[in-house]
Amino acid sequence: MGLLTGLFAFLYHLPQIYKWLLKPYYITSFLLTISFVVVRKTPGLCEHLVTQREDGNSCDFDWRELEILMFLSAIVMMKNRRATFVMTCQPPLYMGPEYIKYFSDKTIDEELQRDSRVTWLVEFYANWSSDCQSFAPIFANLSLNYNCAGLRFGKIDIGRYEEVSKKYRVSTSPLAKQLPSVLLFQGGREVMRRPMVDSKGRAVSWTMNEENIIREFNLNELFQKSKKLNKSHGSKEEEQNGSQPQEGGEELPPDTDSVEQPKESKKDQ
Repeated sequence: MGLLTGLFAFLYHLPQIYKWLLKPYYITSFLLTISFVVVRKTPGLCEHLVTQREDGNSCDFDWRELEILMFLSAIVMMKNRRATFVMTCQPPLYMGPEYIKYFSDKTIDEELQRDSRVTWLVEFYANWSSDCQSFAPIFANLSLNYNCAGLRFGKIDIGRYEEVSKKYRVSTSPLAKQLPSVLLFQGGREVMRRPMVDSKGRAVSWTMNEENIIREFNLNELFQKSKKLNKSHGSKEEEQNGSQPQEGGEELPPDTDSVEQPKESKKDQ
């Protein structure tokens, strides 16, 4: 029963898997992974390769090459559990559209405390982390859909600013598995974060995708509240602008009803 459930789940998510894998860097990684084996086993190509085998057969692997391949495969699987049988390269940096404010160690506190009515969703990341690079387009898409005057999105590279990492208790250690971390700030104070951290300083297992971010941080409700805040703030500004006369403008003509009209004489009557 468990095998059938897993098979049906795989078939159900198969279109998403194809969409995820059909990207230039994954295709390039796969081609580079199999290129060495293909060249060594293709007649007409492998015969021209240099070999150190005693029999001079360059189309077969010797024991040294097998050991090197096994060693590299073990290193890749230990470093990245997702790369199980394919040596994948890191995805390229995201360069698409976004509504994100990038902080530094000198500006993050000032921006978070500038306006207590503004809610900030801040991603703590590091450029060397492959998980952060994979999450970058997801966070950018959230900023495009939910950014407004009352709900802002920000990012800070804690790989460069270690003091910020210590202050906000986000570890950059690969063993902690805390990168990337998304923190919600209201009134300059942290309200919640994902992933959560246990007593040992390790991140609690949690899938960092768009659906979970929207659900856990309740972005739909926050966005609606922020829109109401924007409308009320805009109406107040209009009232203030309307009550103050414009400089250099002409004075309004007096109301004819409020001005006392001269009485008619008996002759005119």
